[in-house]
Amino acid sequence: MGKDPKKPRGKMSSYAYFVQTCREEHKKKHPDASVNFSEFSKKCSERWKTMSPKEKGKFEDMAKQDKLRYEREMKNYVPPKGQKKKRFKDPNAPKRPPSAFFLFCADFCPKIKSENPGLSIGDTAKKLGEMWNSSSAEEKQPYEKKAAKLKEKYDKVIIQNDMEVKLVDLIEKLPNEHKKSTPSPSALFPKAGTFCDPLVVLSCNSL
Repeated sequence: MGKDPKKPRGKMSSYAYFVQTCREEHKKKHPDASVNFSEFSKKCSERWKTMSPKEKGKFEDMAKQDKLRYEREMKNYVPPKGQKKKRFKDPNAPKRPPSAFFLFCADFCPKIKSENPGLSIGDTAKKLGEMWNSSSAEEKQPYEKKAAKLKEKYDKVIIQNDMEVKLVDLIEKLPNEHKKSTPSPSALFPKAGTFCDPLVVLSCNSL
């Protein structure tokens, strides 16, 4: 089955926007000149590497707005009959924060592995579970406190992301003369934080 013409256009990276701008500038200066693609790409790459974060900021803002546009359109996209809609997963979305038990495992897993080098992952997990269950409320408190803070931070980021999507949607509905004076979402919201991988307990098997 061919590509669905109604499917939302894929999101562009900040570098892709930069290359697009370079191509447009080159076309304006040399409208009749042919472009050597490999040479042009090489020059763009070299120029991008020497640019300051401030110079790249414009393209990063464009990419961020396009990412939000893509997320919004994918949520509303209905594939043709016979095709299953893939569950949209944002690769840049913050990871779910670890639970108090996972934080506990991250602390004690290396110790168990060093004391029992031949122990399997299943037995290690079982031992960690027994240790957690036998721990007092006072011993669990530091992990529960840390997990609660990470959860609170995660919830704020999720709310922020939803607000950004709604803001971009609102900006796009504004008349063109008002869009230029409207700040970008990245100027209104701080960058999202990142979190520990909840599966950290499994990584101890490679220690």
